[in-house]
Amino acid sequence: MHRIQELAAGIIARVEEGRTLTEALGSIQRSETLTPGERGALQDIAYGSLRNLGQLRFILRALVPKPLPAVDVERLLLVALYQLIHTRAAPYAVVDQAVTLAQDLAAGRLKGLVNGVLRNFLRNKEQLLADAQADNEARYNHPRWWVQKVRAAYPTRWTDILEKSNRHPPMTLRINRRHGTAAGYVEALQASGRGAKALGDYAVKLDAPCNVRDLPGFAEGRVSVQDFGAQQAALRLDIADGMRVLDACAAPGGKSGHLLELADIQLTALDIDATRLERVAENLARLQLTATLAAADAAKPDSWWDGVPFDRILADVPCSASGVVRRNPDIKWLRRPEDFAALGQQQAAMVDALWPLLAKGGKLLYATCSIMPEENQQQLDAFLQRHPDARLAGSEQLLPSADHDGFYYALLEKA
Repeated sequence: MHRIQELAAGIIARVEEGRTLTEALGSIQRSETLTPGERGALQDIAYGSLRNLGQLRFILRALVPKPLPAVDVERLLLVALYQLIHTRAAPYAVVDQAVTLAQDLAAGRLKGLVNGVLRNFLRNKEQLLADAQADNEARYNHPRWWVQKVRAAYPTRWTDILEKSNRHPPMTLRINRRHGTAAGYVEALQASGRGAKALGDYAVKLDAPCNVRDLPGFAEGRVSVQDFGAQQAALRLDIADGMRVLDACAAPGGKSGHLLELADIQLTALDIDATRLERVAENLARLQLTATLAAADAAKPDSWWDGVPFDRILADVPCSASGVVRRNPDIKWLRRPEDFAALGQQQAAMVDALWPLLAKGGKLLYATCSIMPEENQQQLDAFLQRHPDARLAGSEQLLPSADHDGFYYALLEKA
C-alpha cells in the first residue's frame, strides 16, 4: 500500500505543477506495473484527495500551521489524511506506510513529524472534522473565491450546486438510435447482471460504473459513454437529413457521433488539437460513421473553410469546465479568478468568427460545460448586441444533478 501512497502523492505533485489529473494519472499508470486492484486504489486515492483537498489542507494546517519545508512530505500527509478520513484502510497501516515512505523523503528528517501529525489527527479526529465544517473552503471543497462566485450567481442554490459538484458522477450511456432504444438496452444490461434506468428514450444511467468492454454491444457501436447533459447538445441543434453541419470543437467526438446517429448529414468535425482529433476518428470508426475531420482553429476560418455556408453549427466553446468538476476535481484547484476574462475573449472571438459561416435561416448552438454566468448568459447577451441578425430560439442553464453535469445551451437563429 505504501507504493500506492507514493504514487498518489506524485499525482498531486503533477497536478500542482499544472498538469490535469487525467494526464497525471495516465502517465503513472503507463509507466508503472500495477495490478487491477492497485490501479483502482490509486485512482480512488488520487481523485478522492483532489475532490476533498479543501478539507485535507485545512486539517493539515490545523495540525502543522506552517507549510512544511519539504513539499513532497506535505503531499504524502494529504494522501494519508484522505485515507484516514475517507477510506476503510486500517489507520495503523496508513500511518505505518506513511512513516516508512517518509524515511526516503527529506533525508528522513521529517519521519518523526509524519508519525506525530497522523497520530495527533487520530486522537483529535472528531474535533478537527467539526472545525473543518465551519470553514467554507474546507466544507465545500472548492477554493474560497469559487465558493463566493457560485454563491453570488446562485444565492438560493449555491450549497446544493457545490455539494453535487463533489459527488461521484454517474456513468451514463447514449444509445445509438440506429441500433435500439434505452428500454431495450436496460433489458440487455439486466440480462448481463447490471442494474440501470432509462433517462428518456435513448439514454441510460448505470447503477454502478463498469469497464466499457463489459457493456453489451459497445465494440459494435450500439452504445457510447456520454453524460446526459452533454447529450442535449446534439438534440437541441435541430438537425435533419441532408444538412451541412459543423462541429466546431469536436474532440473527443461524443457530440459528433451523436449528430451522425440522429440524421444523415454532411458533418465537418473540427478541432485545434490534431492528437485529440484522433480520438474523434476512433469514436466514429467504432460507430461505423463518417465525417470530414480537420485539425484547425475554429476562430480562424480563413485557414480551413471552403466558403460554403453551414445549415447548423455546434459551437462547444472553450470554458472553465466548472460544470464538470465532479468528473475532473483538479479543475477547481487549477483555475484562477483571472482565467475567466481570457476565456471570455476566446468565447466571443470564436462565435463571432463562426457566425458568418452560418447560412441565412440556419442555427448555431452556443454550448459550454460551465455554470458561470459570465461564460453563459452574459456572453449570450453581448453576442446579441453585436449581431442584430441573430435571434434567440431558446437557452437553458443545466446545473449539476443526480442525472447530469452542468451545461449551458443557447440556440441562435440567423435572420
